[in-house]
Amino acid sequence: MSRPLRITYPGAYYHITSRGNERKNIFKSNRDREKFLEYLESAVLRYNAIIHVYCLMDNHYHLLLETPSGNLSQIMRHINGAYTTYFNTKRKRAGHLFQGRYKSILVDIDEYAKELSRYIHLNPVRAGVVEKPEQYEWSSYKSFAGDMKAPDWLYRDFILTYFGKKKKSAENGYKRFVEQLLNEECDSPLKNTFGSVILGSLDFINHVKDTYLSKLQENRDLPSLREFSNKVELVELFNEVDNVFKNKPKVSRNIKMYLGQKYSGKTLKEIAQFFEIGESGISQAARRMSDRIDKEKGLQGQVEKIIDKLNLSKM
Repeated sequence: MSRPLRITYPGAYYHITSRGNERKNIFKSNRDREKFLEYLESAVLRYNAIIHVYCLMDNHYHLLLETPSGNLSQIMRHINGAYTTYFNTKRKRAGHLFQGRYKSILVDIDEYAKELSRYIHLNPVRAGVVEKPEQYEWSSYKSFAGDMKAPDWLYRDFILTYFGKKKKSAENGYKRFVEQLLNEECDSPLKNTFGSVILGSLDFINHVKDTYLSKLQENRDLPSLREFSNKVELVELFNEVDNVFKNKPKVSRNIKMYLGQKYSGKTLKEIAQFFEIGESGISQAARRMSDRIDKEKGLQGQVEKIIDKLNLSKM
């Protein structure tokens, strides 16, 4: 198993997930969950972690975490290691509790703070555990919605400031924001992750690559590095699509959405602005086109020509 690419620096934000080994439960009682939250608190106190959002499911958890000291590995070694020791000691067992290494995705927080927090807080709803996020006891949602006092170690201010300057109005605004997607199918913002390790705009990707990845280029055992080549600009990509599908404007438009989402490094918001439609419209059109390309060999060949022409297959 190859080592995951870890991009670490002071002030970085991450979406963190860790699953139980063989997808088994890592939380078997409320006391287990309480203990895990205690380790989140000690990570804040000892290692200067900032926990923005959390959600504990039965066999995995989600965190939106900031590392002012650039010490992600130290923080996660404390959280997962201490909890594993507690879990194994309590149940007189030995061995791994978590499935491999934790997954960390570096986040362009200005682009994705709101969407990621909503995605994390709606996890129990999507899983069918509850109908509304406020019914779930083991996430930070009720603290954000003002339904309970937030623990001292949970930092809500950064995300809530997007919804108002006053505490109560911000909490109500956030609650409305989350409820917008309660009865709708929605794509995970993590579908836009680039190179399996970074979620952000093209400018953010290039900044990270130029600033933090140049010194890693010698590490050929990190396959994710190969994906950090320059991304194609939308105008260049769309011009080539028009050249191939000049007599099929509807097909051309949908292929632009599909290839733009897959290869440009632009956020859904940026692509949606180009087409003057909603972000969900881009996701749905791209998904439908992906299914169609899989089924139609002729269309598949035309799209592959565009990919080869722009050298996208090496990205």
